[in-house]
Amino acid sequence: MNIQLRFFASIREAVGTGHETVATSAASLSALRDELIARGGPWAEALGRERAVRVSLDQTMADESAALRDGAEVAFFPPVTGG
Repeated sequence: MNIQLRFFASIREAVGTGHETVATSAASLSALRDELIARGGPWAEALGRERAVRVSLDQTMADESAALRDGAEVAFFPPVTGG
């Protein structure tokens, strides 16, 4: 299936793109994140399991156990602080 990926803030800067389309067989957001981490380098650093990363599925914040579907939009956000 094809998934639309979006990356924001420091994650976008680390991986060098704000969006891309990927073909994946990942069944869940967690499995998709693991596929991206497996790319290594800046992907592993920005999305690594030791990082607090928020994920949305079709513009709704989601738990990583959420199931993927063909054509879904998945966005990754770093932790956000404000003042």
